[in-house]
Amino acid sequence: MNHPAPHERTARTARTRASRRPIPPRAAFYLLASVIVSFLAASSAPTPLYATYQAEWGFTSITTTIVFGVYAIAVLSGLLVLGKLSDHVGRRPVLITAIAAQAAAMLLFSTAGGVGELLVARVVQGLSTGAALGAVGAAMMDINRSRGTVANAFAPGLGTATGSLVSGFVVQYLPAPTHTVYLGLLAVFAAQAVAVALIDETVTKEPGALASLVPEIRLPRAVRGATLSAAPVIFAVWALAGFYGSLGPALIRTLVGSTSAVWGGLGLFVLAVVSAVSVLALRQSQATTVMYTGIGALVAGVALTLVAVDLSAPALFFLGTAVAGVGFGSGFQGGIRTVLPLTRPHESSGVLSLLFMVAYLGMGVPAVAAGALVVHGGGLVPTSEEYGAVVIALALLALAALLLRGRPQPAPGVLVASGGPQTVPVRTEQEEPTAQTR
Repeated sequence: MNHPAPHERTARTARTRASRRPIPPRAAFYLLASVIVSFLAASSAPTPLYATYQAEWGFTSITTTIVFGVYAIAVLSGLLVLGKLSDHVGRRPVLITAIAAQAAAMLLFSTAGGVGELLVARVVQGLSTGAALGAVGAAMMDINRSRGTVANAFAPGLGTATGSLVSGFVVQYLPAPTHTVYLGLLAVFAAQAVAVALIDETVTKEPGALASLVPEIRLPRAVRGATLSAAPVIFAVWALAGFYGSLGPALIRTLVGSTSAVWGGLGLFVLAVVSAVSVLALRQSQATTVMYTGIGALVAGVALTLVAVDLSAPALFFLGTAVAGVGFGSGFQGGIRTVLPLTRPHESSGVLSLLFMVAYLGMGVPAVAAGALVVHGGGLVPTSEEYGAVVIALALLALAALLLRGRPQPAPGVLVASGGPQTVPVRTEQEEPTAQTR
């Protein structure tokens, strides 16, 4: 068999790339950020629909939290098994596959006729989300490391807020809400899959793809100290997100005395949109300072919501939610910015996946336990108060851990600037570049 000469292969590659017309890096960055937004929007879209499902299918509150918990477990599984895959096979193949699976989940949701189908849809959605989070976040950092780090903290809040509120309005005002919202998201995912196919790959392929699928929790030495400092804060703030995603809709409707789906999604919307705004507002502050701010705001915000629940005061509840949103955004941003700048390109996806594992453990485990207490314990309001007290305790434990460990020390090859630690590439003469820059 005759093999083409090197110059022929180069010419063929150039023609292929020209015919594909790759998306410029800046546009690719925003496209990737939109993928996180749409995935998190899809994850929160069912929240206002739980009351509709409950009325149609006749299940109890514990079923709602089981559905919520199954999603969190599926995300964790996707992160654990598939989180490092894009470091070996490239970002684009993982993302396109994950988007296709997410589109399949939307079809499953739109045709669900019972709790079993709903659980299957949640599992597919969770696995695809887990596979995508590390890959898309690492791809943004490949394009622009500093902006990618901030976007990884900003985009989840924006996506959660969008999905929750839009889904609430669809449920309240449009026909066939259990179909409409998912078919709309399906169209978004189809467009994103086509667009992602047009972006350039941001990392070179590395051997070990199959080995990366073996579940393993391993941190590069350079980020271990920073991760131990950030993980308790990330766990605490996502436990708050779990509260608003599982018990929040029913609690808000009880406080305001309304069955409106818009009210059911409004709490998560307020929390998430304030979280996203706080990420932008504090992006120039030191990462450790941002984490301290997050812990303080989280404690103050949850305390206000507990007082509001005790007084049955909806306005105070939403004020507390907004303050807690500052805590969520600041705590998560601080944790992300403490760890990610210390990673190298072929470590980014795995480390980011591990941070999201901590986040989804914080979101899933307390929420499922709270669902059981609602049914077998004291009911919705007492359980909500107990959950809030646990979140405050977690935040204070995170503060204690942060104070005991002190400021994470940067590893060799890392400079600390005003915005936080920044990786300084160190390459020997024998080493080749680890990322493609186009």
